[in-house]
Amino acid sequence: MKDKNHFLPLLIDMSDKKVVIFGSGSVGERKANLFSEYAKVTVVSRSFYDVFYDLEEKYGIQLIKADAGKLTDEEIDEIIRDAFLVIPATNDRSINERIVNLSKSFGILTNEVDAIGDVTVPAVIKREGLTISISTTGSSPAFSRFTRQQVEKIITPEFADMIKIQDEMRTYLKDEVPDQRDRKEILWNILESEQVWKGLKESYEKGFNTAQDIVRKKISEKVR
Repeated sequence: MKDKNHFLPLLIDMSDKKVVIFGSGSVGERKANLFSEYAKVTVVSRSFYDVFYDLEEKYGIQLIKADAGKLTDEEIDEIIRDAFLVIPATNDRSINERIVNLSKSFGILTNEVDAIGDVTVPAVIKREGLTISISTTGSSPAFSRFTRQQVEKIITPEFADMIKIQDEMRTYLKDEVPDQRDRKEILWNILESEQVWKGLKESYEKGFNTAQDIVRKKISEKVR
Protein backbone atom coordinates (compact mmCIF):
# COMPACT_ATOMS: atom_id res chain seq x y z
CA MET A 1 0.00 0.00 0.00
CA LYS A 2 1.31 3.43 -0.95
CA ASP A 3 2.34 5.93 1.72
CA LYS A 4 0.03 8.90 1.16
CA ASN A 5 2.56 11.19 2.85
CA HIS A 6 4.81 10.82 -0.19
CA PHE A 7 2.37 12.49 -2.61
CA LEU A 8 3.58 15.95 -3.65
CA PRO A 9 1.23 18.49 -5.30
CA LEU A 10 2.74 19.73 -8.58
CA LEU A 11 1.62 21.85 -11.51
CA ILE A 12 2.88 20.25 -14.73
CA ASP A 13 2.79 21.61 -18.28
CA MET A 14 0.83 18.85 -20.04
CA SER A 15 0.70 20.46 -23.49
CA ASP A 16 3.17 18.00 -25.04
CA LYS A 17 2.28 15.02 -22.83
CA LYS A 18 0.32 11.97 -24.01
CA VAL A 19 -2.43 10.61 -21.77
CA VAL A 20 -3.97 7.23 -22.60
CA ILE A 21 -7.38 6.33 -21.15
CA PHE A 22 -8.77 2.80 -21.34
CA GLY A 23 -12.56 2.72 -21.11
CA SER A 24 -15.38 5.07 -22.10
CA GLY A 25 -17.71 4.69 -19.12
CA SER A 26 -18.51 7.46 -16.66
CA VAL A 27 -14.97 7.51 -15.23
CA GLY A 28 -13.32 7.41 -18.65
CA GLU A 29 -15.60 10.18 -19.85
CA ARG A 30 -14.79 12.36 -16.84
CA LYS A 31 -11.05 11.83 -17.29
CA ALA A 32 -11.26 12.53 -21.03
CA ASN A 33 -13.17 15.75 -20.40
CA LEU A 34 -10.53 16.85 -17.90
CA PHE A 35 -7.33 15.97 -19.73
CA SER A 36 -8.43 16.84 -23.29
CA GLU A 37 -8.09 20.54 -22.52
CA TYR A 38 -4.47 20.16 -21.39
CA ALA A 39 -2.83 17.12 -23.01
CA LYS A 40 -2.70 14.89 -26.07
CA VAL A 41 -5.36 12.32 -25.21
CA THR A 42 -5.93 8.83 -26.60
CA VAL A 43 -9.00 6.84 -25.53
CA VAL A 44 -9.25 3.09 -26.09
CA SER A 45 -12.71 1.49 -25.94
CA ARG A 46 -15.04 -0.90 -27.73
CA SER A 47 -17.47 1.96 -28.40
CA PHE A 48 -17.82 5.69 -27.83
CA TYR A 49 -20.64 8.02 -26.84
CA ASP A 50 -21.20 11.30 -28.66
CA VAL A 51 -19.26 13.24 -26.02
CA PHE A 52 -16.05 11.53 -27.15
CA TYR A 53 -16.62 12.52 -30.77
CA ASP A 54 -17.26 16.07 -29.57
CA LEU A 55 -13.89 16.00 -27.78
CA GLU A 56 -12.28 14.57 -30.90
CA GLU A 57 -13.62 17.47 -32.95
CA LYS A 58 -12.81 20.15 -30.35
CA TYR A 59 -9.41 19.00 -29.07
CA GLY A 60 -8.26 16.43 -31.63
CA ILE A 61 -8.16 13.50 -29.21
CA GLN A 62 -7.43 10.08 -30.69
CA LEU A 63 -10.13 7.40 -30.44
CA ILE A 64 -9.09 3.76 -30.81
CA LYS A 65 -11.92 1.23 -31.12
CA ALA A 66 -10.65 -1.90 -29.44
CA ASP A 67 -11.53 -4.28 -26.62
CA ALA A 68 -8.71 -3.83 -24.09
CA GLY A 69 -9.34 -7.34 -22.78
CA LYS A 70 -8.62 -8.84 -26.20
CA LEU A 71 -5.51 -6.77 -26.95
CA THR A 72 -2.18 -8.55 -26.67
CA ASP A 73 0.56 -7.17 -24.44
CA GLU A 74 2.41 -6.09 -27.57
CA GLU A 75 -0.63 -4.18 -28.85
CA ILE A 76 -1.11 -2.41 -25.52
CA ASP A 77 2.63 -1.66 -25.40
CA GLU A 78 2.37 0.00 -28.81
CA ILE A 79 -0.46 2.25 -27.60
CA ILE A 80 1.08 3.33 -24.29
CA ARG A 81 4.81 3.26 -25.09
CA ASP A 82 5.25 7.05 -25.44
CA ALA A 83 2.60 8.02 -22.85
CA PHE A 84 3.26 10.23 -19.83
CA LEU A 85 0.17 9.00 -17.97
CA VAL A 86 -2.06 5.95 -18.37
CA ILE A 87 -5.55 5.74 -16.87
CA PRO A 88 -7.08 2.23 -16.79
CA ALA A 89 -10.82 2.92 -16.40
CA THR A 90 -12.47 -0.22 -17.77
CA ASN A 91 -15.18 -2.05 -15.82
CA ASP A 92 -12.90 -5.08 -15.40
CA ARG A 93 -10.44 -4.89 -12.50
CA SER A 94 -8.18 -7.62 -13.91
CA ILE A 95 -7.82 -5.72 -17.19
CA ASN A 96 -7.05 -2.53 -15.29
CA GLU A 97 -4.37 -4.31 -13.24
CA ARG A 98 -2.82 -5.74 -16.41
CA ILE A 99 -2.63 -2.28 -17.98
CA VAL A 100 -1.08 -0.88 -14.79
CA ASN A 101 1.61 -3.57 -14.78
CA LEU A 102 2.43 -3.01 -18.44
CA SER A 103 2.62 0.74 -17.85
CA LYS A 104 4.97 0.31 -14.92
CA SER A 105 7.28 -1.84 -17.06
CA PHE A 106 7.86 1.29 -19.18
CA GLY A 107 8.11 3.61 -16.18
CA ILE A 108 4.82 5.29 -17.12
CA LEU A 109 2.75 6.97 -14.41
CA THR A 110 -0.72 5.59 -13.73
CA ASN A 111 -3.92 7.07 -12.34
CA GLU A 112 -5.83 4.06 -11.07
CA VAL A 113 -9.59 3.76 -10.60
CA ASP A 114 -9.60 0.81 -8.18
CA ALA A 115 -6.57 1.80 -6.08
CA ILE A 116 -4.15 4.63 -5.36
CA GLY A 117 -1.79 4.79 -8.31
CA ASP A 118 1.21 7.00 -8.95
CA VAL A 119 -1.05 10.00 -9.61
CA THR A 120 -4.23 11.24 -7.96
CA VAL A 121 -6.37 13.89 -9.63
CA PRO A 122 -7.46 16.61 -7.18
CA ALA A 123 -10.58 18.72 -7.19
CA VAL A 124 -9.53 21.95 -8.89
CA ILE A 125 -10.63 25.57 -8.70
CA LYS A 126 -9.38 27.71 -11.58
CA ARG A 127 -9.78 31.45 -11.77
CA GLU A 128 -7.82 33.97 -13.81
CA GLY A 129 -4.26 33.74 -12.49
CA LEU A 130 -5.20 31.39 -9.64
CA THR A 131 -5.27 27.59 -9.38
CA ILE A 132 -6.27 25.80 -6.18
CA SER A 133 -6.19 22.00 -5.94
CA ILE A 134 -7.81 19.98 -3.16
CA SER A 135 -7.19 16.31 -2.44
CA THR A 136 -7.74 13.71 0.26
CA THR A 137 -5.33 11.40 -1.65
CA GLY A 138 -8.18 9.07 -2.53
CA SER A 139 -9.66 8.80 0.97
CA SER A 140 -12.81 10.75 0.13
CA PRO A 141 -13.34 12.25 -3.35
CA ALA A 142 -16.73 13.50 -2.13
CA PHE A 143 -15.07 15.53 0.63
CA SER A 144 -12.65 17.01 -1.90
CA ARG A 145 -15.59 18.17 -4.01
CA PHE A 146 -17.38 19.49 -0.90
CA THR A 147 -14.29 21.46 0.14
CA ARG A 148 -13.97 22.85 -3.37
CA GLN A 149 -17.56 24.09 -3.23
CA GLN A 150 -16.90 25.81 0.10
CA VAL A 151 -13.70 27.48 -1.12
CA GLU A 152 -15.38 28.63 -4.34
CA LYS A 153 -17.76 30.73 -2.25
CA ILE A 154 -14.91 32.96 -1.00
CA ILE A 155 -13.03 33.29 -4.32
CA THR A 156 -14.61 36.51 -5.56
CA PRO A 157 -13.78 38.32 -8.84
CA GLU A 158 -11.58 40.70 -6.83
CA PHE A 159 -9.06 37.88 -6.32
CA ALA A 160 -8.14 37.90 -10.02
CA ASP A 161 -7.80 41.69 -9.94
CA MET A 162 -5.56 41.53 -6.88
CA ILE A 163 -3.31 38.99 -8.60
CA LYS A 164 -3.00 41.36 -11.55
CA ILE A 165 -2.12 44.26 -9.23
CA GLN A 166 0.45 42.13 -7.40
CA ASP A 167 2.06 41.13 -10.68
CA GLU A 168 2.28 44.70 -11.95
CA MET A 169 3.53 46.12 -8.66
CA ARG A 170 6.06 43.32 -8.23
CA THR A 171 7.55 44.12 -11.64
CA TYR A 172 7.60 47.85 -10.86
CA LEU A 173 9.18 47.38 -7.43
CA LYS A 174 12.04 45.29 -8.83
CA ASP A 175 13.30 48.44 -10.55
CA GLU A 176 12.50 50.87 -7.75
CA VAL A 177 13.25 48.97 -4.52
CA PRO A 178 16.55 47.04 -4.42
CA ASP A 179 15.95 45.15 -1.16
CA GLN A 180 13.79 42.05 -1.62
CA ARG A 181 12.54 42.21 1.98
CA ASP A 182 11.29 45.76 1.42
CA ARG A 183 9.50 44.70 -1.77
CA LYS A 184 7.86 41.82 0.07
CA GLU A 185 6.69 44.14 2.84
CA ILE A 186 5.12 46.57 0.37
CA LEU A 187 3.34 43.82 -1.52
CA TRP A 188 1.93 42.47 1.74
CA ASN A 189 0.75 45.95 2.69
CA ILE A 190 -1.23 46.00 -0.55
CA LEU A 191 -2.66 42.53 0.09
CA GLU A 192 -3.75 43.46 3.60
CA SER A 193 -5.16 46.86 2.69
CA GLU A 194 -8.91 47.04 3.20
CA GLN A 195 -8.95 50.17 1.05
CA VAL A 196 -7.47 48.32 -1.93
CA TRP A 197 -10.01 45.51 -1.61
CA LYS A 198 -12.81 48.03 -1.20
CA GLY A 199 -11.61 49.86 -4.29
CA LEU A 200 -11.57 46.65 -6.32
CA LYS A 201 -15.24 46.11 -5.52
CA GLU A 202 -15.92 49.37 -7.37
CA SER A 203 -13.46 48.92 -10.24
CA TYR A 204 -10.01 47.64 -11.07
CA GLU A 205 -8.78 51.19 -11.64
CA LYS A 206 -9.89 52.28 -8.17
CA GLY A 207 -8.12 49.37 -6.52
CA PHE A 208 -4.99 49.84 -8.64
CA ASN A 209 -4.77 53.55 -7.86
CA THR A 210 -5.11 52.85 -4.14
CA ALA A 211 -2.34 50.25 -4.35
CA GLN A 212 -0.18 52.70 -6.27
CA ASP A 213 -0.63 55.28 -3.52
CA ILE A 214 0.59 52.71 -0.97
CA VAL A 215 3.66 51.96 -3.09
CA ARG A 216 4.56 55.62 -3.51
CA LYS A 217 4.16 56.28 0.19
CA LYS A 218 6.29 53.28 1.19
CA ILE A 219 9.03 54.16 -1.29
CA SER A 220 9.17 57.74 -0.03
CA GLU A 221 9.47 56.44 3.55
CA LYS A 222 12.34 54.15 2.56
CA VAL A 223 14.40 56.96 0.98
CA ARG A 224 14.09 59.33 3.92
